Amino acid sequence: MDTSALLQRLGFGNYEAKAYIALLQNGRSNGYAVAKAAAIPRANVYGVLDRLVQRAAVQRIDTDNGVRYSATPPAKLLAQLDENHQAALAATRAALSALTTSEAFAPVFNLRGSDELIARARTEIAAAEHSLLLAIQPREAAILAADLRHARERGVTITTLCMEACAQECAGCQGQIHRLDMAASHDSTWLLLVADHATALLAQHAPAISQGMVTSQPLLVQLVSAYIRQSLTLALLGDELAGRFDGLLSQQAQQTLADLYPGEDVLAHIESLGSIASQ
Repeated sequence: MDTSALLQRLGFGNYEAKAYIALLQNGRSNGYAVAKAAAIPRANVYGVLDRLVQRAAVQRIDTDNGVRYSATPPAKLLAQLDENHQAALAATRAALSALTTSEAFAPVFNLRGSDELIARARTEIAAAEHSLLLAIQPREAAILAADLRHARERGVTITTLCMEACAQECAGCQGQIHRLDMAASHDSTWLLLVADHATALLAQHAPAISQGMVTSQPLLVQLVSAYIRQSLTLALLGDELAGRFDGLLSQQAQQTLADLYPGEDVLAHIESLGSIASQ
């Protein structure tokens, strides 16, 4: 993105951005010189310069040879823009809070499409203040890597469960990383996220459809948190107690596990999770 486009993202008009850049590059100039250097119609240039003066991006200087204009140094301009931006955010936050009605329940918002899922995940990561609990796969980890890294750099504690048990770190996962091979299938990927123990996002991406939900409904938040934590707990137990379950669990406990997981050797499964987590 070029400098003019970046200035426009900060609120400058197209001509305003071009005029400021021309003055920065060429130094003190009159209106005619600015119009020529910035390719701005002469009929428009003085209105453009007046707007830049009003926003303190340009200074007007009266000389014996007529009016000249000078660009505000970039560091000073950006500091002023930042201060104005923060003030506007604070005022907007207060105004919106005054308009928000309290809801008797926390809604569940449906998400559709990969772009919408990722955009909402980024929003939740950016809003996190204290902690992030994640269950993620390499595709989503790579896409969200920069967002997660910024969250960690501002002090957010991140606990990540890599659901594909990657043998080598992909640099996408952040924080305290645990690896468990529990991917749902090779055709779809999951993303589970809990921010500040208050908001949960559940998403599934598949070739045919990508869908999910986000909510602050306490029960769903607790369920998602429990799923991730209990998966990690089983892995740690499997690692610590591998080969010793028969001597630790009663017959009744083993029968209950067999009833809960018919046709599966659940103890062997727990032990295998532990071996993966310790890789």
